[in-house]
Amino acid sequence: MNKQKIVIIGAGIVGASVAYHLAKRNQDVTVIERHPAAAREVTDKSFAWIHTTHKVAPEYWHLYDAALEQYHALQQELPELKIHWHGALTWGTPTLREQPHFQKLNREQLEALEPNLQEYPDEAMFVSEEGAVDPIGVTELLLSKAREYGAKVQFDTNVTQLQQEDSRLVGVHTSKGFLESDVLVLAAGTSIPELCNPLGCPVPVTSSPSILIQMKTPNKLIRTLISNAQFEARQLTDHTLLAAEDYIDESEENGPEAVGRRAFDTLRRSLKDGNQLELESIKVGMRPMPEDGYPIVGFQDHIKGLYLAVMHSAITLAPLIARLAASEIIEREPRGELDHCRLSRF
Repeated sequence: MNKQKIVIIGAGIVGASVAYHLAKRNQDVTVIERHPAAAREVTDKSFAWIHTTHKVAPEYWHLYDAALEQYHALQQELPELKIHWHGALTWGTPTLREQPHFQKLNREQLEALEPNLQEYPDEAMFVSEEGAVDPIGVTELLLSKAREYGAKVQFDTNVTQLQQEDSRLVGVHTSKGFLESDVLVLAAGTSIPELCNPLGCPVPVTSSPSILIQMKTPNKLIRTLISNAQFEARQLTDHTLLAAEDYIDESEENGPEAVGRRAFDTLRRSLKDGNQLELESIKVGMRPMPEDGYPIVGFQDHIKGLYLAVMHSAITLAPLIARLAASEIIEREPRGELDHCRLSRF
């Protein structure tokens, strides 16, 4: 196996996952991150639901179907990895992709499963296999393990320019000097178009803002992950509750602060002992959103040595896609599972 110099830009969940899988397979890996620590962009502000029942196009079903299996495999490899396999409970929201393991629960079953709700629907859907993670914790763990396999991580390092010679990418200029590369992996989320445009390689990715609300709670109020028309919430820890909301705009009545406070008020009303909740933070995450909503992964056709890895649903898909990407980068053979993820589809 040839040992390649691989530079990864971005130390969020995607970059950390790719670094882990490459370093584990004896590649010379360097991760560059502009922040002083990992997972400080969108990963830090992720609701972190391992959500495999999205309504997605059939050609992407296999990725979501394999995502859970990959997380279980990762947990076998890394016993320190904490995944809350508490299941997801949904009602009053857009239809999910039907799965054989869906359970329809009646009001009595819902009361037993989630005893702290003030009101219950007549029926809800429960997917026991789904779960959630601490997004910073899992990213830091993957980077730590990559380092144990020999990967290097440079924090507080800004990328200034990608260096191209003829049709090959040969390295990257940073605030700490030049780094030579055989392969450059772009896992920098919404920054990818800005890095690629000077190469004449447009990547159709825009920012899709989301709002994460964190609350302190004296005890555990939610057992599963709950998604309904009123709120989307889960326990991060026994004393920390997370809620997620869609970004609306920057106006006073619909800005992130107003949306976050409304979500906080909704949970206080919706949960028994909800009046004991304390608002800790309201954060906006700029999720990278490919133009059609699906991952863009693979070598760029016209610039040798440039590999793209950008996706929405990164918490769900990153461990799986990173393993497949590592295989493509090392073996230089395309993986059929990623055929529908290529930039060339645009």
